[in-house]
Amino acid sequence: MSSSDIFIGETIGTAILILLGGGVCAAVTLKASKARNAGWLAITFGWGFAVLTAVYTSAPLSGAHLNPAVTVALAIKDNDWSNVPAYLAGQLLGAMIGAALVWVAYYGQFHAHLTDKEIVGGPGAQATEAKAVEAQETGAGPVLGIFSTGPEIRNVVQNLLTEIIGTVVLVLAILTQGLNNNGDGLGPIGALIVALVVVSIGLSLGGPTGYAINPARDLGPRIVHALLPLPNKGGSDWGYAWIPVVGPLIGAAIAAGIYNVAFA
Repeated sequence: MSSSDIFIGETIGTAILILLGGGVCAAVTLKASKARNAGWLAITFGWGFAVLTAVYTSAPLSGAHLNPAVTVALAIKDNDWSNVPAYLAGQLLGAMIGAALVWVAYYGQFHAHLTDKEIVGGPGAQATEAKAVEAQETGAGPVLGIFSTGPEIRNVVQNLLTEIIGTVVLVLAILTQGLNNNGDGLGPIGALIVALVVVSIGLSLGGPTGYAINPARDLGPRIVHALLPLPNKGGSDWGYAWIPVVGPLIGAAIAAGIYNVAFA
């Protein structure tokens, strides 16, 4: 496949991934959303279906990595880094496009949520449990969780290890069960397997950090959150932003090493 096919496929696929994954987070979080307070189960399955849709859409063009951790793991496995820049560029751009589309789709809900005194505070506002939690999450605005991840308890070592562990599970499942016949991306059955693995990771390991397990999925939307003209949006929590980037990349390298030693 050509570099242009890779770039276009990863841009389209990652945009769909974030549109649907960020979309379910917006649906569950924002005021005036019919799915508000639908809960963690809705989020985990929403992300799983987002992976399924994005992979099936982009696989014919790029192999549907949609995640720098997957790209790095395959580069280590095959010792071929030639296409890595095209993959990473498409993934980051696609993630930013997807996040912007979530904002467009939920424009009215974002405005209603971020101008509600019970959400953002102000004269006459009453203290709420949600605001108390957000106040503890230094630097994180009230809708940042729609765009990117954040920890429930801020412990750098634990947060980093959680992302590493989750990514190892994801990447090992891809390398052992999910690849196409060429071994350079996800296949038709692999797409379903990986979608179910993502649901499993979310249910079992997503509680501490929100399971980024994908640097582009977190960094691209975080940049968009910082740039969008959202009223009372608060900070983008850049002090935490390195963990969902570095953790998954370390996890990818570990998973590729395990694969090469145990399975190759």
